[in-house]
Amino acid sequence: MPGKKISDHQVLQYKKQRKTKSQSAAAATVGISDRSAQRIDAGRELPSQQPERHWRTRVDPFEAVWDADLVPLLQSSPHLSATTLFEELERRHPGEYAPGQVRTIQRRVRSWRAQHGSERAVFFAQEHPPGRQGLSDFTVADELGVTIAGAPFAHRLYQFALAHSGWRHAQIVERGESFEALSSGLQSALWHLGGSPEEHRTDSLSAAFRNLNADEKDDLTKRYESLCAHYTMRGTRCNPGESHENGSIEARNGSLKSALRQALLLRGSSDFIDRSAYAEFVTLIVTRMNARVESRTNAERACLRPLPQRRTAEFTEFSARVSKYGIFTIKGAMYSAPTRLVGHRLVVRQYVDRVECWLGGTRVHESPLATCRDGRHPRQIDYRHLIEGLKRKPGAFARWTMRDDVFPRTIYRSTWDALTKRCQEREACKTMVGLLALAADGHEAELAIELEALRTANELPDLDAIRDRFCPRNPALPTLNVPLPELSTYDDLLGAAL
Repeated sequence: MPGKKISDHQVLQYKKQRKTKSQSAAAATVGISDRSAQRIDAGRELPSQQPERHWRTRVDPFEAVWDADLVPLLQSSPHLSATTLFEELERRHPGEYAPGQVRTIQRRVRSWRAQHGSERAVFFAQEHPPGRQGLSDFTVADELGVTIAGAPFAHRLYQFALAHSGWRHAQIVERGESFEALSSGLQSALWHLGGSPEEHRTDSLSAAFRNLNADEKDDLTKRYESLCAHYTMRGTRCNPGESHENGSIEARNGSLKSALRQALLLRGSSDFIDRSAYAEFVTLIVTRMNARVESRTNAERACLRPLPQRRTAEFTEFSARVSKYGIFTIKGAMYSAPTRLVGHRLVVRQYVDRVECWLGGTRVHESPLATCRDGRHPRQIDYRHLIEGLKRKPGAFARWTMRDDVFPRTIYRSTWDALTKRCQEREACKTMVGLLALAADGHEAELAIELEALRTANELPDLDAIRDRFCPRNPALPTLNVPLPELSTYDDLLGAAL
């Protein structure tokens, strides 16, 4: 076949077939051309017995420039590609080379590197005994194209896997890599598994350490070591930039996203009602993948170390004071709080998906973790916390710095835009604050449907009419008819008592 040298075995087999078959048939049997068969019939030597060819069959187009131009470039910059070298030759010697000759220089460069190039990295395959190593990693999953209620869902996937059996656990992470995400995902995996391995391996955790000062990095390192010690694991990390050292989990990141992508195609849609529905979908796919390695996992479970009596802390504590604006700040993220907490200093526990506020030994407030909108600092502002103050000062709504963060749904923002275009500012503020007050009273969903219908009809909301519909001010009292008994019946009662 073209491009492959004929072996001694093929020649011997051809000669054997040639005794009973024609030249073409014998050549086809051993996989050589008719022309090669003719040369075999004409010669006596085997291919291994033929003298080595030391001459060229065609002129080398780069003979004049190889030692003068190309070799010095390769020696000074060994990582230059053959394409770059060819483009440099075209600049130095315009019109002398054709684009089709780039393949020739690629072969020459590859041969030169094999003879004179630097030593290359060697990878050493590892054996993973059962129960010895578990691995963790985060992987960006935006390419899956998942949407929540129609909105793009930017997220990562945390994955833990056992190196020996391949058992895995995956968890959705919305706000980047952090110690809280690692701690929550790792502990959930270990408790689902029912034991802990001897070693826990991660990458360099550079994303979790980003933007931290020296004291914070040292504190994070100690917390990670305490987490591993709680589960009697030895924590190890691969070197920065050497992802192949964590290859057992890197490969599984690809297989997990591939399985999710195929399942989404089979599902027919990448849109989910809410985050919980998507989390259940991920759990289902991971469960199916674990079913393939169930026997190996059951054998490895016997080699795992027992779990402690309880989970360890999955949060970071901060101290924050609720300002006069009803806002407290944690790591640059702004949160609203009930106004009764204004002026109080709280202990705030930041989890992977929420924050909890504690006053003394009592939890006084809980909020989802703040999200970043429009490139600003993350914010989580709940209009229910501040609606009473807005009702007293509705005119402050128009230029309130938190205004765009309090709309509970898109339709409320659209209604505000329509009001500001077609009403006076004072009237628009009064109407919008009144609508938010109704939403805070438990009518958020029903009011959103009403506002959507008004937008479709290109009408503005009538606050008084909407109030009368959702919470009438003076409900009609029912008419009660109470018949009075005859007085003689009391005489009968008295007589019976005597």
